[in-house]
Amino acid sequence: MLLACLLLPAAGWACTGGLVFDDVDGDGVRQPGERGLPGVRVSNGREIVYSDADGAWRGLPRRAGGAVFVVKPAGFAIVGDRGGLPAFWRDPEDAAADGSCDFALRAKDTGAAGLKVIVSSDPQAGTAREVDYYARIVGRSLAAHRDAALGLTLGDVANDDLALYPALNRATASLGVPWLHLAGNHDLDADARDDHDSLATFRRTFGPDTHAWEEREAVFVMLDNVVALPGQRPGYVGGLREDQFAFLESFLGGLDRDRLLLVATHIPWFDTAGKGRPPTVREEDRARLFALLQPFPRVLLLSGHRHTQRRFFHGADSGWTGETPLHEYNVGAMSGAFWSGVADADGIPVSTMADGTPRGFAILEIAADGEYRLAWHPTLVPAGDRAFTDAMALHAPRLLRRGAYPAWGVHANVFMGHEGSRVEYRIDGGEWTPMTRVLAPDPRLLVENVRDDLADALRSYDRSPEAEPSQHLWRGTLATDLAAGEYRVDVRAFDDRGGEHRAWTTYGLVEYGEP
Repeated sequence: MLLACLLLPAAGWACTGGLVFDDVDGDGVRQPGERGLPGVRVSNGREIVYSDADGAWRGLPRRAGGAVFVVKPAGFAIVGDRGGLPAFWRDPEDAAADGSCDFALRAKDTGAAGLKVIVSSDPQAGTAREVDYYARIVGRSLAAHRDAALGLTLGDVANDDLALYPALNRATASLGVPWLHLAGNHDLDADARDDHDSLATFRRTFGPDTHAWEEREAVFVMLDNVVALPGQRPGYVGGLREDQFAFLESFLGGLDRDRLLLVATHIPWFDTAGKGRPPTVREEDRARLFALLQPFPRVLLLSGHRHTQRRFFHGADSGWTGETPLHEYNVGAMSGAFWSGVADADGIPVSTMADGTPRGFAILEIAADGEYRLAWHPTLVPAGDRAFTDAMALHAPRLLRRGAYPAWGVHANVFMGHEGSRVEYRIDGGEWTPMTRVLAPDPRLLVENVRDDLADALRSYDRSPEAEPSQHLWRGTLATDLAAGEYRVDVRAFDDRGGEHRAWTTYGLVEYGEP
């Protein structure tokens, strides 16, 4: 019997135990004098064990797929990489002959309190040309944030062509920022027979579809919530598996509640199907998740998928019963509206999203006390356009008839705005007046739709998306009872931490008949 076991390939012993150690010299191999790290979590995606006083871990049941991962503790970095990504997991073929899988960590100086995270979603490159778009945006826009401690991609890394993963990863890894990925519905294997098989390629590239990562200021839980339904229409639904709930129950049960808890998924937890259509997320799974999150005083949900942007606050209508609403930030897409629209000066499609949000990414800054600030960073801000800033874009008519009924207004698309946001405007240095939040299409994108409609030839490979009502659009009525002339309109918006953001534009009043 012993001989038969010895003849089994190493993969048969896959990751039955190992060491977690402080890799002082960073070579990935435990050297004499390098201490084992106690109390570090290691998981197979369902069960969790802790390393002992000597840094040894053991006792994880073997599961299909065989991968195990370390929950990176605060104050340490992962040593080693896999295709430029942090090597926080071990596949069966990584196991030594005795079935051991070690995790090398290295103590890092976290410096002053505060954590900066790049949050992105849906690069969704489906061709080599779109990979090039992504790579150039990374080099042009994300490179300014190399000081971030962590980067996240919330799914749809590719657009069904999973052979593009290595090229996309080279672009992301060029930043030198540890980066974690989630799977999206466009990251599924086309020939999968069931939900488990649907992420085989993703797992080989990015590691387990469910895992966690700890920093001093926050804890990150990355959850695949795309339940594949091969052969059905639609071919997926938002939800979680039983093994994921088992992992969450174990992980959250042993977690302190002083830090911010971030739960990242691809599909939003609010339903987006519309009346009379099947729900986009399983309500029973959302209820179970929310019940597990209930004891934590600071929780932020992150999601992608929609190629629009929205700040959603869950309450009783969606099953959240906490003292304060549960904040979900549904992040806009790196690819914008699927790499569509006319090209910018660098030849990259402008790709404004259907709600008027420019393509881009977010920066999440977390303070030591768990308080956080979010900011959207467009990857294209037209140079010299006073009405278009990182925070908002304005639209106003160029001319109005003096004395006309005041039926026309200035619109402000405040990219990070929500129902509770304070947005104000003033005309020619007058008094600041509240603007009204409206559920309407962004006029800037409507202009592009009309230009596409009236063009005698295609203006781009794919035209801009049809404008849809935006969740973060404000309107202020323009005065027409002033003297003829040009007037400056200032708009200011305040973020959730009290920061003020401004933009301005102009409009003119003329007497009818003037040129």
